[in-house]
Amino acid sequence: MKKIALGVCSSISLYKACEIIRLFQEEGFSVRVIMTEKATRFINPYLFTSLTGERTIVHLFDEQQRPIEHISLVDEVSLLLVAPATANIIGKLASGVADDFLSTFYLAVKCPVLIAPAMNEAMFLHPQTQENIRKLKNLGVEFVEPESGYLACGKKGPGRLASPEKIVQKSLRLVRSKEIFKNKVILITAGPTREFLDPVRYLSNPSSGKMGYELAREAYELGAEVILISGPVDLEPPAEVYVEKVITAEEMRQAVLKHYARADVVVMAAAVADFKFSQSLPDKVKKEKIGPSLTIEKTPDILQELGASKSQQLLVGFAAETSQVTDRAFQKMKQKNLDLMVANDVSRPETGFGSDDNEVWLLWPDGRSKKIPRMSKRKISQQIFSEIEVLLNERQRNS
Repeated sequence: MKKIALGVCSSISLYKACEIIRLFQEEGFSVRVIMTEKATRFINPYLFTSLTGERTIVHLFDEQQRPIEHISLVDEVSLLLVAPATANIIGKLASGVADDFLSTFYLAVKCPVLIAPAMNEAMFLHPQTQENIRKLKNLGVEFVEPESGYLACGKKGPGRLASPEKIVQKSLRLVRSKEIFKNKVILITAGPTREFLDPVRYLSNPSSGKMGYELAREAYELGAEVILISGPVDLEPPAEVYVEKVITAEEMRQAVLKHYARADVVVMAAAVADFKFSQSLPDKVKKEKIGPSLTIEKTPDILQELGASKSQQLLVGFAAETSQVTDRAFQKMKQKNLDLMVANDVSRPETGFGSDDNEVWLLWPDGRSKKIPRMSKRKISQQIFSEIEVLLNERQRNS
């Protein structure tokens, strides 16, 4: 069922529900909005009706709605999300009060429930509110913790509604998680590395990290514990993903090896710099002191080292090529003892470094290959993890 029930309450952050709806729609989910009566004083229900294409529900009994709609709607939704959730609705849900459509619907649903609080920091930190949250958590209700920052009352503190992106990512984890990925640790590398000559000059590549970050997001939504080792990028990490930031190839190597033993799946999507300067200087070197050539040496081949020492890990590599893409990728896969290779042609500006789209070939050690045509890196990440799921299921059957 690809429908979300979105409950919205009378918070000044109510306008963010519009962005939440859009993000769900981008993921292929439809949304049915349930408003508390007081929320209609902030926004007219017709706005949400226009955005979703479905009539917004406000009242428990309405001539336009189906008989006992708070029961019939239960069978259509895969998640009840309340965002923003006020202290009032949290108290109602914790106490089992059912005096409007949203609180009544909560008692009827069998799907996961996610709450994103939004209120003044004094109200959020009040012992009664915290007790209500604890009670709901003990009942299995999930929460997206509010952020700290500037509040509508003019004060600063915890209570600001979490970002729509974070709310939707947590929602998708609840509805998309798969049993095969639960309790799995997935280690992902992303972005470039930099090898410094001095504090202001370095060797690197144009990798943006977008592919690796989308892979981390996908792994999180599928239910895994995700460790993201990231080179220097200008991207917001996926919600609730452990991120370790590195700069050089050696730093990335050390970070990967630190987590490698407990990883079930390793996806090496980073574009690690292949070379470094033989000497890295502490101060900026004057141009006139640099000779006609600089001595460089190879950086460690992290993927090959992992392939040589792997035990239970499922190892996935990336090959960025500019010609003979599949031939060279097959050769690398064999040399590095990989379970799956993802190859792409980075010479094409529309699918190369920094682009939002990609076009890749998936390669297996038995000689099979599969081309994934140009699509967003978000969808490419889903395709890759679909194949990782197949490999994990095969291992589970054979174990």
